[in-house]
Amino acid sequence: MPNKKKAFLLISVISLSLAGLYAEKITFSANSLSGTIGDKSDSTTLSGEAYVLTDTMEISADSISMHGKDFRYIEASGKIKGKNMESELEFTCEKMHYDRETKIAKLSNNVTLIDEKNDVNAKAQLIEYNQNTDIAVIQIDIELKQKDNVCKGAYAIYRKKEQKLELSGNAQIKQGEDTFRAQEITLDLDSQEITLDGRVKGSVVDERKSSKEKASEEKPEETKPEADTNPDENNKPQE
Repeated sequence: MPNKKKAFLLISVISLSLAGLYAEKITFSANSLSGTIGDKSDSTTLSGEAYVLTDTMEISADSISMHGKDFRYIEASGKIKGKNMESELEFTCEKMHYDRETKIAKLSNNVTLIDEKNDVNAKAQLIEYNQNTDIAVIQIDIELKQKDNVCKGAYAIYRKKEQKLELSGNAQIKQGEDTFRAQEITLDLDSQEITLDGRVKGSVVDERKSSKEKASEEKPEETKPEADTNPDENNKPQE
């Protein structure tokens, strides 16, 4: 294959028993390609502007490797950007491992997971997403934002279908000026209801004014009598 010529191959898998007994088309491209295809195991490495598209997953990276029977496993490294078309989730990271049989994607190193439909943006060092259950397990340096919520913790589970977030390990949620801390926190992302469990702490800023403050503001200012411009006028004797 000539250098600087972008490789482009289209593979139609006729029999794919490991992925649910249905045929799945894989499209991939790169600046260079190397690999082998055999009866028992297939292996292909794409380098330079690597791109892979399956029925449900789109991945672009510096390097992508596909291996295992019928290219069951997809691994990527470098500047990774991807999208799961079925769950409508977008992600960026530096390392990725995707199992086409179990539909589990493991993302690591500076991971960002975006659920634009539900206004959820998660950042962490490790995220494991199960496409079948629509559940993401988030670990290490977690920061998840949704509406006015900023959520942090050591471990989190994002249940996309139920729109629930479960936080643990120095769990904290900020809602505007309000802060909630506990060992475990559950947040309903639809209703914004928060459940705290274990060593609960919090601070709430009440923006409502007290009755005394309101009365003080509503009390009219006292009017003072006008000063006499000529105080000696009234004491002047009449002619």
